[in-house]
Amino acid sequence: MQTLSTKDYIVFLLYFVLIVGYGFWIYNRKKKGQTSSKDYFLAEGSLTWWAIGASLIASNISAEQFIGMSGSGFKMGLAIATYEWMSAATLLIVAVFFIPVYIKNKIFTMPQYLLQRYNSNVAMIMAVFWLLLYVFVNLTSILYLGALAISSISGLNLTFCMLFLAFFAVMITLGGMKVIGYTDVIQVFFLILGGLVTTYLALDLVAKEFGSSGVLNGFQLMTTHANDHFHMIFEKTNPNYMDLPGLSVLIGGMMIINLNYWGCNQYITQRALGADLKTARSGILFAAFLKLLMPVIVVLPGIAAFVLYQNGHFNTEMLQDGSLNPDRAYPTLLNLLPVGLKGLSFAALTAAIVASLAGKANSIATIFTLDIYKTKLNIVADEKKLVNIGKKTIVIAMLIAVLVAPFLGIDKKGGFQYIQEYTGFVSPGVFAMFILGFFWKRTTSNAALFATIGGFMMSIIFKFMPAFVNLSFLNPLGFAVPNSNGVFEIPFIDRMGFVFLICVIGMVIISIYESKKGIKPNGLEVDSTMFKMSPSFIIGALIVVSIITAFYTIFW
Repeated sequence: MQTLSTKDYIVFLLYFVLIVGYGFWIYNRKKKGQTSSKDYFLAEGSLTWWAIGASLIASNISAEQFIGMSGSGFKMGLAIATYEWMSAATLLIVAVFFIPVYIKNKIFTMPQYLLQRYNSNVAMIMAVFWLLLYVFVNLTSILYLGALAISSISGLNLTFCMLFLAFFAVMITLGGMKVIGYTDVIQVFFLILGGLVTTYLALDLVAKEFGSSGVLNGFQLMTTHANDHFHMIFEKTNPNYMDLPGLSVLIGGMMIINLNYWGCNQYITQRALGADLKTARSGILFAAFLKLLMPVIVVLPGIAAFVLYQNGHFNTEMLQDGSLNPDRAYPTLLNLLPVGLKGLSFAALTAAIVASLAGKANSIATIFTLDIYKTKLNIVADEKKLVNIGKKTIVIAMLIAVLVAPFLGIDKKGGFQYIQEYTGFVSPGVFAMFILGFFWKRTTSNAALFATIGGFMMSIIFKFMPAFVNLSFLNPLGFAVPNSNGVFEIPFIDRMGFVFLICVIGMVIISIYESKKGIKPNGLEVDSTMFKMSPSFIIGALIVVSIITAFYTIFW
């Protein structure tokens, strides 16, 4: 069993005291001005651009990236970085086209947008769905995977680790979005510093394995000894094609995954909705730059572990229940860190987990309080009552996650895949509903309901269709590949693309039909001047796009 040394625990304790102490300082400094529920949930007008950008990344990066994405780096290589690098491109789209619509129309929650654009039925259905998804998929998986990782590194009991993470996250979350936003800046500092230390060690170990030294030599040796792990676009014959199907990671379903996650997700957009447009855009641009760095921290260590494993190392450490488990790559590397640095990387991993838990819990409280409690259960509730209900919701949601997480089989499926699969059943319909609602004024409420419910049903049909229909005719196009039993399945990302297109077509048909019957949908205030960008933003965006283009050109 692995354990932390006394010095590691001291480093970690200093991190814990710093985060909690800073959080209390921010809370006491800001609470006098905290007069409304929107201020508590959204930190209205209080977050700077760097706090918004750091909070976006801190909320996004968690155990599923550090553990799951490093494991995917071990298994399939740099191609998994497409989730990070395409996110950077997507963030620019969200900053230019989505955020102006939200801010101009004074939209603070995603259900509020649906109520304002469609009707109360659509808004309530999605509010309930998002609550269930956030509690039983996102919160549970972040908590359980995080506890597993921390337990494997420290040797502490799994249940204790879950309770500690939940308690730590609640301590931060109860202070509201201001505390979350500003403590996330420190969390990101630890996350990046500790992550880079682990990457440095991993690459240096590879260099020493082949009689050299230094991270640059280590990286060059990795590209030589694991050349198949440095291709971003897979051919149909690649065994990992089902996970990352060729060009679809650039122009297909991957864009739907990212646009839905970054643009239609309370958990993410909440960070920017309390700011003015210039500040929000600057924060999102900062997040895009940080996203470019993430594969260095979460993917390269996994590839390094693969190279070392191929050369006879980690033969027992990488095993779980007698078989190879790629998700063991990152914890195995952390256990090789010297005393003190191990505590720093342990703090980085904890920072990523706690920041994500806090952000998710705050979004759960925001949706329940503002979109369900305030609109249906107690419409006359005052601001103080709403804040108190939000705090109670945070505690209850975290307790539910602690109780149910061990029974969901999250570790059996793999955390990254667990989250992607279950959110992917509704992402195409939700994104279709949002994007047409933004930019096509004729979109009706019934069309939105079709996308919401019909999209979910079609995702299920596409999931189980291969058991009843021979889809080999899609193979020449790359949209179906045979599994181990010879059954042709549609890759998950392509499946999302198909469902999205069907939802859009169905919504257009329904909306045109209803417009002919005289039904006039609710529109949003949208005009071309909203999308005008400042020169500094344009320069920053061009730099991000150029770097992404260079990455894909080099590692195609």
